[in-house]
Amino acid sequence: MARRPGPKRASGYDKRVALVLQGGGALGSYQAGVYEAIADSPFQPDWVAGISIGAVNAAIIAGNPAGERVAKLRRFWERVTTPPRWAAWTDLAFGTVPELRRNAGATSAVLFGQTGFFEPRPPEAWWREPPPTSFYDTSALKGTLESLVDFDRINHPDGIRLSVGAVNVRTGNFAYFDSAEMPLRVEHVMASGALPPGFPAIEIDGEHFWDGGLVSNTPLQYVITKVPRRSRLVFQVDVFPARGRLPRTLLEAAEREKDIRYSSRTRAGSDVIRTTHDLRHNINTLLGKLPPALRDTPEAHSLYEFACVTTMDIAQLIYRPEDEQGQTKDYEFGRATMEERWTHGRADAQETLDAAPWLAPMPPEVGARTFDVVGDRLRAEGRHDLA
Repeated sequence: MARRPGPKRASGYDKRVALVLQGGGALGSYQAGVYEAIADSPFQPDWVAGISIGAVNAAIIAGNPAGERVAKLRRFWERVTTPPRWAAWTDLAFGTVPELRRNAGATSAVLFGQTGFFEPRPPEAWWREPPPTSFYDTSALKGTLESLVDFDRINHPDGIRLSVGAVNVRTGNFAYFDSAEMPLRVEHVMASGALPPGFPAIEIDGEHFWDGGLVSNTPLQYVITKVPRRSRLVFQVDVFPARGRLPRTLLEAAEREKDIRYSSRTRAGSDVIRTTHDLRHNINTLLGKLPPALRDTPEAHSLYEFACVTTMDIAQLIYRPEDEQGQTKDYEFGRATMEERWTHGRADAQETLDAAPWLAPMPPEVGARTFDVVGDRLRAEGRHDLA
């Protein structure tokens, strides 16, 4: 497929770029499509952060040279969406009926797991002592990641920074594993995606960790607030829309509940981050205008701790499918569905890159801006149920 060149950076726009990826299981192929478009643009991330499947995609991006990242993402998503032999007929039987195809894919995942990712524990495992603490074994994911991710590259000082979030099972505290602060291993990535009770906790240095999505399903705040801060363009890729249609059936209600639970209040969170950063920015401006006598007061010193000279542009990319996907959508790993989501992500990212609203001059009183190019278009078209 021929690719269009992305926009050129405007003169003077020199912000670093970060990519933050939400958790969402099978929905993560949308993120892979988003990255495929970004990979052909001038806006190359030097920092990728993810939760759950976002951590997996982020690790594949950070753990490969630029020219191989899309291919490695493709290899991962094709591997984990390879159906069992017995199920190959389902694409032929249900291929023209998306709802039936998706239901068949989700049922297959529950009963048989996914190639290179997870598999059900055998019946005899439940008779052993102690019994398992999860329904599935994720040993296959370890092998898949080790074959696709070069952790020496991630841990090299000149590599792309990688941050993944998980929850300490014993303390309940959220933790970020950050290659800028520690060497990362495959276990750190697996811990970020260890969603109970489906997947087992992952042990790291004597502690056990579960999926970061239990506490926060997006790493945006971590990237924006981590010290030392730098001015950035952040591509925020969410696979659970915070806003959606009013459910009309019980199944639609179940899907909507999952969207709300895992969206991590995307818009509200972004609004708080933007307001906070505007405040930091204006504190810095105000301090600069104070006479020396006032700047040297304890109150001014206290304010200085909250001041910041950086500015942030946040470009939101949110998976908004035209039709309901069902509450099983995050574990429906059908190949055809994966391809649809990948294509959707690439199209949304290309539309956003073509518009590139962050290239417009930033007002001096503003510390952070958010952009939702696709959402703005949908609202202009009157499709408020999606936007």
